[in-house]
Amino acid sequence: MSNFLTSSIGKKIILSLSGLFLIAFLCVHLALNLLLIVDNSGELFNIGAHFMATNPIIKIVEPILAIGFIIHIILASILTLQNRGARPIKYDLRRQSGNCTWSSRNMYILGGLVLIFLLVHLWNFWWKIKFAGDPLLTEINVDGTAMENTYALVSGLFKSSIIYCLLYILGGIFLGLHLTHGFWSAFQSIGFCNQIWRKRLECLAKIFAFIIAAGFSIIPLYFMLGLAN
Repeated sequence: MSNFLTSSIGKKIILSLSGLFLIAFLCVHLALNLLLIVDNSGELFNIGAHFMATNPIIKIVEPILAIGFIIHIILASILTLQNRGARPIKYDLRRQSGNCTWSSRNMYILGGLVLIFLLVHLWNFWWKIKFAGDPLLTEINVDGTAMENTYALVSGLFKSSIIYCLLYILGGIFLGLHLTHGFWSAFQSIGFCNQIWRKRLECLAKIFAFIIAAGFSIIPLYFMLGLAN
């Protein structure tokens, strides 16, 4: 077991599994965030945010998610350094670009950009909701249930800061580019490695990456265009 964990193949499999776990979280997070533009009253988003904050299963998954993200970052860093150490001489750029995409050659950089966006995102929302608090998070009553007005906090920042809206859009684009390679390569690492599956997964990766990038980008655009009340 220890040999597997320290081997390059073992690290790639764990990296892939943690990536797929994070992808599942992305889908849930995007579905919740899209409630921001489905209901201008904010009730649906507040109900969804309250459910995520109080559901016991979500509370168990949350620290596991954090651990999975940390593992993903550490293993990505280790494998990137190992690959660079094993290839001290740079490949000919023309040959490199012909064999792989720009996204696949810059996965670590894209991952770093996504991480920067995530930290800003956590500081503006998660930290305030969990610890610091904010005047906008006044308690409201929705269908007889008391909850924080998370919609006011999130929509308020989108309405008041064009810079944050643009940052959010860039974060969605960087995430989409990261997924164009990360999605199919994760499945490849766990066994879907023949040419037929690779072509299918590469196509699915592009579709999925576009949906994620467009889904996250449409939210700040909605507020920037003044479509919210």
